[in-house]
Amino acid sequence: MTRVVVTGAAGFIGSNIIQGLNARGIDNIIAVDDLTQGDKFRNLADLRIDDYIDADEFYSIFADGGFGKVEAVFHEGACSDTMETDGKYMMDNNYGVSCTLFESCQQRGTRLLYASSAAVYGGSDTFRETPEFEQPLNVYGYSKLLFDQRMRRECGKDFKRIKRQVAGFRYFNVYGPREQHKGRMASVAFHQFNQFSAEGKVKLFGEYGGYGPGEQKRDFVFVDDVVAVNLWFFDHPEKSGIFNLGTGRAQPFNDVATAVVNALREGPALDTAGAAAAGLVEYIPFPEALRGKYQCYTQADLTALREAGCDHVFADVAAGVASYMKVLQSVTTGS
Repeated sequence: MTRVVVTGAAGFIGSNIIQGLNARGIDNIIAVDDLTQGDKFRNLADLRIDDYIDADEFYSIFADGGFGKVEAVFHEGACSDTMETDGKYMMDNNYGVSCTLFESCQQRGTRLLYASSAAVYGGSDTFRETPEFEQPLNVYGYSKLLFDQRMRRECGKDFKRIKRQVAGFRYFNVYGPREQHKGRMASVAFHQFNQFSAEGKVKLFGEYGGYGPGEQKRDFVFVDDVVAVNLWFFDHPEKSGIFNLGTGRAQPFNDVATAVVNALREGPALDTAGAAAAGLVEYIPFPEALRGKYQCYTQADLTALREAGCDHVFADVAAGVASYMKVLQSVTTGS
């Protein structure tokens, strides 16, 4: 029976990956996390796993072969707070732990599928998986970039030097179910659902970076699509490398706000201008704390992903956000 490990298992993407594995009938899963934030247990409560182990204990036990034969590790565990300024903590948690895990996986013949981040591109305006475009704006982005660089060195050109699959995924702006514990780091769609539910309107940043109000653009990717790509690589153990994981489309925050508003209100669909005119979208001053640290534009270059053979079709904002709002409404109403 296939045994897999998911680190960050009670987190946003980790718990969705377990759900995707469960849908395939795979439940021989070791879930690894730190439940100091106890309410994250909710992300595991409806899932099927074989065992749970605290992150502080897992890595040394795994290195010693304590879990027997493990086919693959989905490594989603990390500090993902882009506003975290404790560089030592970030590097220990995101870089050091990942290096240890990589070495253990290679020694134990275990495949490693890990979470990188589009934050590695930072101030760049081109989002291609090559060093000249990697310009992180914060220590989080740097911690992810440093591990990607380590993988390039360890795995060699085209990742041909390694014994077992290593695939890193540079997640763009992921949104979807099971992110409720993330606080300020939850997606704009999640925050806007709560804003609309409480105030009957949603809020967006105003003019900044040469972009008009709400016109800053990101590559917003639905978490179901993130899971689908992870599982595609799980099905293709011969494919290794570092890959962007986004839709390949840059859409303005206004598109997210409009999708949220239209999903949660009665009546005919509105465009952004109509929603703003009706007082359903409000623009607020851009926060001083984010100036110089904010990506105003991201768009995944999917060339490497497509060349690997993954032809997954990604949801756009209108479809993905509408689906997500239905889930949040069902959770809120208990239906």
